[in-house]
Amino acid sequence: MYKKVERFAVLGAGNGGQALAAYLSLNGYTVNLYNRSPERIEPVKKAGGIHLSGVFKGFGKLNEVTSDIKKAVKGVEIIMVATPAVAHKYLARELSPFLEDGQIILLNPGRTGGALEFYNTLQNNGCQADVIISEAQTFLYASRVIGPARAKIYGVKNRVAIAAFPSTRTREVIDCLHPVFPQFSPVENVLKTSLDNIGAIFHPAPTLLNMARIESGGEFEYYQEGITPSVAKILEAMDKERMEVATALGVEPTSAQDWLILSYGVKGRNLYELLQDNKQYQGIGAPSRIDHRYVLEDVPMSLVPIASLGDLLGVDTPTIDIVINLANIVYETNFWETGRTAASLGLNGLTPDQIQRLVNQGTIEDFRVAFEVNQSLYRKADSLIFNTYKRDGEVEAWND
Repeated sequence: MYKKVERFAVLGAGNGGQALAAYLSLNGYTVNLYNRSPERIEPVKKAGGIHLSGVFKGFGKLNEVTSDIKKAVKGVEIIMVATPAVAHKYLARELSPFLEDGQIILLNPGRTGGALEFYNTLQNNGCQADVIISEAQTFLYASRVIGPARAKIYGVKNRVAIAAFPSTRTREVIDCLHPVFPQFSPVENVLKTSLDNIGAIFHPAPTLLNMARIESGGEFEYYQEGITPSVAKILEAMDKERMEVATALGVEPTSAQDWLILSYGVKGRNLYELLQDNKQYQGIGAPSRIDHRYVLEDVPMSLVPIASLGDLLGVDTPTIDIVINLANIVYETNFWETGRTAASLGLNGLTPDQIQRLVNQGTIEDFRVAFEVNQSLYRKADSLIFNTYKRDGEVEAWND
């Protein structure tokens, strides 16, 4: 039985967050919009809401537009996190004193390991509230901020997988969200949503392989022109490795090709043809600069944890490793250190069966032991990511 909810908080005022907030308001919900940097939401605050165009049209009046996270989440039933995954740990820290029993948190999306990381961070910061943490496999909309207090939704996916941690609480999330988001579909657990992370395949490699075009100021369509037949072959190799890691963990993976068919109803004989046939990808431009979330989010929060889980499970990921190392060179950083890993997620030393028990039951003694053993690594990665996010404006700038 579906549960009636009335109040949402949307955290993050980038492309996704503004589209979500406006859509929810247009559907009759009371919506609070939060963003860490007040200057980013000032136009929305002045307008009193967001003008939405595209698939859905209208003016979405907002209840609160604020940089005060306590005010944003007070009294709401659902918290929709619509920031890059690099901000998840920061937000969990900020939220931990203010969460209330019964609230549902949905990461849109979680990338790889998002729900586990969020749970760990809340626990480490003394959160006592009984909340449900859940994650989406991808973002529901193809959307953009097109002007001050203006957002456009170009397309809506047919289906988006979601799961809660632990999986026994997924049904509660679906019951609350289905009336407004019928596209959300429950899957086995957060391993499925995390390892069916198609952004890991579609974002970092094409961006890195088109660096010359991006840095020279050449405008081009990201999917239609940036992913040529040769680039698509590299993505297919990465996707094969992702699926091998998932299979070793007891997850039945969805290929990138099947995901495109399920999400958009496209046709084609291979990945390149399926991408070319996707009308909802047409017109989506490539990044205009290299400091973009397609690499700065999806390498540390998607590719690194997939490769790290591969190491844990004895599965080689040579193509994924190459892409991570290319990013390390271009950005003069070490994403192996700043990214999510099996260790930082508390999974090192666990068997596939133990990891499955963890995500299905929520806690096992083996998880706590492994998590404590890996605390030094966790704190190191935690500090690096937190300090990156705190650099003013950096993460919000990626949200396009």
